[in-house]
Amino acid sequence: MFAKDLLQGKRALITGGGTGLGKAMARRFLELGATVYICGRREEVLRGTCEELTSATGGEIHGIPCDVRDLAAVDTMITQIWNDGPLDILVNNAAGNFLAKTEELSPRAWEAVIGIVLNGTINLTMACGRRWLAEKKPANVLSIVATYASTGSGSGYVVPSAVAKAGVLALMRSLAVEWGPRGIRLNAIAPGPVPTEGAFSRLIPSDQLEEIAKQRVPMRRFGRPEEIADLAAFLVSDGAGYINGEVVTIDGGEWLQGAGEFNYVGQMMTDEMWAMFKPGKKRRE
Repeated sequence: MFAKDLLQGKRALITGGGTGLGKAMARRFLELGATVYICGRREEVLRGTCEELTSATGGEIHGIPCDVRDLAAVDTMITQIWNDGPLDILVNNAAGNFLAKTEELSPRAWEAVIGIVLNGTINLTMACGRRWLAEKKPANVLSIVATYASTGSGSGYVVPSAVAKAGVLALMRSLAVEWGPRGIRLNAIAPGPVPTEGAFSRLIPSDQLEEIAKQRVPMRRFGRPEEIADLAAFLVSDGAGYINGEVVTIDGGEWLQGAGEFNYVGQMMTDEMWAMFKPGKKRRE
């Protein structure tokens, strides 16, 4: 299915590319011939990922520190990339999420998630989109959303993420219609639970919660980052050239069992379990 030169000559930027799903996608794109840029807030993480993936694939990868919430920083980064040549692919992957009782969230907690997920996606998509449209250059944008965004029902206990991801999905579908005639495709992936460093421990910080979450999936297992990366590689390739404005769910059938991925926590969480989500609380390694 994946020819070695599937993405040969393509130039891709992956936000949040230093870890987790972003790192897995960067590796796959490199293996398929793309030149890859990754961005994130931690320069040392980006440097380590670039060294690791260069060694593993022999491909060309660049890491650029950037906070996607900062519009000026985003424009500076995109200008720097365009100095080497225009991008062909943008992957909006940077995200933030955590479980919490919504009534206990502070304004800063809302801003932290919506700033990264929704505003960051808007910042990157517009910075690239304006350049592509001015140059009349075909390109495509892939955004990582969530199953609770595409079902329209949201999810309890991750409300800022549900709001932000639904906004990203609306942005993608709206621009797919507006920019599609000018050669720009926009699609999304809605993953189910996929273990990654950092994010997974914040959302499922105990063995008990992990087993409950796994039992919600008809296939009785979690997804693998490599499976998301393969789907992403296909969607940004020329082989998917007629797919536009679509969200592809990859969750082992989980959403079919009931909307709202984290709704179950309200029925089984004790005060002691909620304490695991408090700032500074040591979580499971």
